[in-house]
Amino acid sequence: MLDIVIDARQASLGPGMEVRRILPFRSRRMVGPFIFMDHAGPIAMEPELLPSMDVLPHPHIGLSTVSYLFGGQVTHRDSLGVEQVIRPGEVNWMTAGSGIAHSERFEDPAALAGGSLEMLQTWVALPEKDEEAAPAFDNYKPEQLPVFTDTGVWMRLIAGNAFGLQSNVKTHSPLFYLHVVLEQGARFGLPKEHPERGFYIAKGSVEVAGRTYSEGQMLVFNKGVDPVILAKTPATLMLLGGEPLGERFIWWNFVSSKRERIEQAKADWKEGRILLPPTDNEQFVPLPQDKSKPAGSPPPQALS
Repeated sequence: MLDIVIDARQASLGPGMEVRRILPFRSRRMVGPFIFMDHAGPIAMEPELLPSMDVLPHPHIGLSTVSYLFGGQVTHRDSLGVEQVIRPGEVNWMTAGSGIAHSERFEDPAALAGGSLEMLQTWVALPEKDEEAAPAFDNYKPEQLPVFTDTGVWMRLIAGNAFGLQSNVKTHSPLFYLHVVLEQGARFGLPKEHPERGFYIAKGSVEVAGRTYSEGQMLVFNKGVDPVILAKTPATLMLLGGEPLGERFIWWNFVSSKRERIEQAKADWKEGRILLPPTDNEQFVPLPQDKSKPAGSPPPQALS
């Protein structure tokens, strides 16, 4: 029934920016096309320390980054010239394809008021035919995303299709990504349309098959299993999964179906062939030292 339980690990992206890393995991690299998941916050910090949290310009290939906030706001800038402030309930979907660089900066002190800054970052691997697609960026407002409510249940479909709903967010392969809020005692399930499915407990605790699971855990289920999720407390869940794409290699911020493409991306970033954001090009994250680990064994990644 239950394939695996993944406990989030603490990772540091810099002063003041501690995250819970869920994917990739040593014995479960992906769930459907999802290959990376970080949960940052809630974060409380003195306003003068805000710049220390900034994620400087850094590169990606072969994936789409998905940014989703519970609270606060973040300013995105990329090498396409896009500058976009993302707020709670919105979706920033950036497809790196053949290569893009972007930054995420925390420029509004109000974003940290009361420890309200909280965000989730996921990476979605691209099908092989789209790994070298032209880079693209889209921002979607909350009103563009389907919402469903029932007794004790609130659900927003961030991307893909689930429970008969379809999101307008442009994706490259069959998947689903859901934000679900449950009142205590509410019951929920997983969409049956997809072969690989799981959920991450962002807040609260739930019971599945008589066992309780808590905040910071991801549960992944075998194909064909339809678990009943019972909220033991008020709970916030992120459901995700979809069609598997096959093996992917991941090193730093690079994802590819080919090891040699990872090596090319390293050289491209080191030699400046991936452009910096035109309005944020005075700093960047240098290529980490390669200690000759396999491409499937990444050093700590950037937040997105």
